[in-house]
Amino acid sequence: MDLNGAAYNTLITQTNDGINIKPFYHQDDFKQLEIPELHTTFKICQTVYIANEKIASKIAINALEKGANAILFIADKTFDLNLIFNNLIQFKTAEIIFKLNFIDSNFSKQLSKFQNINKYSFELDSINNYVKTGHWFKDKNKDFEISKTNFNISVDASLYQNAGANKPQQIAYALAHLNEYLNETLNKSSRIINITFSVGSDYFFEIAKLRAFRYLYHRLLKEYTIKPKLNIIVKPSLRNKTIYDYNINMLRTTTECMSAILGGANVITNVSYDSLYHKTNDFGERIARNQLLILKEESYFKEVNKTTKGAYYIEQITYELAQKALQLFKDIEKNNGFLAQLQKGTIQKKIKESALKEQQQFDNTKITLVGTNKFLNTADKMKNDLQLYPFTKKKSRKTVIEPIIVKRLAESLEQKRLQLEKN
Repeated sequence: MDLNGAAYNTLITQTNDGINIKPFYHQDDFKQLEIPELHTTFKICQTVYIANEKIASKIAINALEKGANAILFIADKTFDLNLIFNNLIQFKTAEIIFKLNFIDSNFSKQLSKFQNINKYSFELDSINNYVKTGHWFKDKNKDFEISKTNFNISVDASLYQNAGANKPQQIAYALAHLNEYLNETLNKSSRIINITFSVGSDYFFEIAKLRAFRYLYHRLLKEYTIKPKLNIIVKPSLRNKTIYDYNINMLRTTTECMSAILGGANVITNVSYDSLYHKTNDFGERIARNQLLILKEESYFKEVNKTTKGAYYIEQITYELAQKALQLFKDIEKNNGFLAQLQKGTIQKKIKESALKEQQQFDNTKITLVGTNKFLNTADKMKNDLQLYPFTKKKSRKTVIEPIIVKRLAESLEQKRLQLEKN
């Protein structure tokens, strides 16, 4: 290659993850990790919020009839379990996941009669609630005690990506988050461990992130006597989504779902292109589901297996992400663990630093969101189309720890554009 006198290292790019990207990779200089259970078969999942059991059941049934083979129910309060199950009993092979954003000991006891049905999984991630709200549901001891009964171990690590953590941080915090449950509750009856990640638009690095986590997860589990199945649930990031030129969100979520597939996700739940500013609607959900169906059935992603194994570039960045994340995880454990680091504010500080760096790159157009901070359509108007408030909501209240806050890159810019629309 002719560099016209320039040094070779001018072709090397350093990422926000602290990894140097070389112009090419060769068999002689890459390191390969043996990653158990690596595959590209995945389930297409529809997320359904339970506000009304009959409506939620109807939405779930429609999704399953139209190509989904998994449902993620999210509930903020108690609901009629029997009504949900009776309506879905006809779908014998669908995977049904319940994520509870509340604690109720009586309701938790009701779950026992469904524990022997393999397709049902119940999630209660009290650490996630602690991290995002600054409070436990009840208190640490009560939360962990209830978590031991009828719930699989669950870690929602999507918050870290959506708040601006870099990839080694996301992996390490997910591991440390999980390790708190393994240390504190050690739910030996857990037949499955659900880990939820968000993936962004950094295509190859997001593939490598999921692979690196799977590798480190299996290293961690060797230290314990339980051997539950790992279920990686992936959804596209909210951090890079926009309200202006919103159709581009479909392109973003498509590549993000591809990263999830090639990274070895077990379950993928897509994000509707208009979910930031529209209430849940059939059209948006259908488009999101069909994106996955097209990838699976028409783009033949269901036919491939271990696609990234042996790809020099992906193998190398998987290795480097794993090493950086492992070192960070070890540092957290040396300093009394994840919860202790949250109480000191160390985790929050590191995420803020990473998010600020990324935000500055976006503001300087080093990170581009087409239609928002580059190549924008000035005739695009949104103020009359907002059914939902699409920005970070600030709550002034006393908390046990500083919460980790989700914030999109485009928020400040969008708010300025909306203000100009009003004028």
